[in-house]
Amino acid sequence: MLEAVSMPVKLIIQIPCFNEEASLPITLAELPRSLPGIDTIEYLVMDDGSTDATIEVARALGVHHIVGFGTNKGLARAFMLGIHESLARGADIIVNTDADNQYVASDIGKLIEPILARRADIVIGARPIATIRHFSFFKKVLQKVGSYAVKLLSGTTVNDAPSGFRAFSRHAAVSLNVFSRYTYTLETIIQAGQKNLVVESVPIRVNGELRPSRLVSSIPSYVRKSLTTIVRMFVVYRPFRFFMVTGGAIFFGGVFVGVRFIYHFTQGRGSGMVQSLILAAVLLMIGFQTMTLAFIADLLSVNRRLLEELQVAERERQLAAHSSGAGPRPLPAGAIQHHSSAPYLATRD
Repeated sequence: MLEAVSMPVKLIIQIPCFNEEASLPITLAELPRSLPGIDTIEYLVMDDGSTDATIEVARALGVHHIVGFGTNKGLARAFMLGIHESLARGADIIVNTDADNQYVASDIGKLIEPILARRADIVIGARPIATIRHFSFFKKVLQKVGSYAVKLLSGTTVNDAPSGFRAFSRHAAVSLNVFSRYTYTLETIIQAGQKNLVVESVPIRVNGELRPSRLVSSIPSYVRKSLTTIVRMFVVYRPFRFFMVTGGAIFFGGVFVGVRFIYHFTQGRGSGMVQSLILAAVLLMIGFQTMTLAFIADLLSVNRRLLEELQVAERERQLAAHSSGAGPRPLPAGAIQHHSSAPYLATRD
């Protein structure tokens, strides 16, 4: 069931930052000051251990909230820090955008419209990949392949899975967990599909490139890390299918090798095929053990789902206690609260 958006509605736009002193002013200047259906808009910067003047720039521009880590923890950790802080600050809707001004900020209204209309829990901006000039051919192909793989795993219809331009309802934000240190984009979509959250894609525009992507340092590295994330999520959220399919493939491989040995044995050539008999036995044992593991993993996944439900309930309790003044504001371990010195000063021409 979709969350009913309460009134008045508070939107927090969060921006993960790592050494963004040059690009952050450009990004902040483009963010909307008001939107239809939104009563309050606030900006949140998550500093991921920057060594430049990112925090000072954010303060000088009067960003409403600044949190961060003392050392670099990675994009996924910074994203989740922003989610926790936005929830603690009373956000009804959370929009995540990049500090390099990749996305056209005026499309934020399009992102939040499905949530305001109660059609979706998560909305992801789909970039016009085919027309982005600074995307290489291989990057465009990988984007399509990755999005297709995530569609299969999550059961959603997301067109641009790696896009970081997305909006979350409060209910969706409370429900999310990110295990990866690399990126949150693929993992959160797969989680959403498994948790029956409604995910919608909307077409959005992009700006010119201000700097090279730090997330995609090289194509091989990006492929390896993305595949690792997808496999991990498959193991976590569909363990029975993963281990049963894997074990079944190994087991039937052993059956094939064993039948081959029997055939040659009946033809009088078995003495030269002892290696095949040994290989068949090994494959059959490994396959059987892996399929047995599928049942154990499935039982563990039931416990995980129960623990996640308890975690959501505990988060809601902490947030309710904080909003009523009966408890401390939740903040993840290792996070630092920075105080902005002034209200937002940047204005449009």
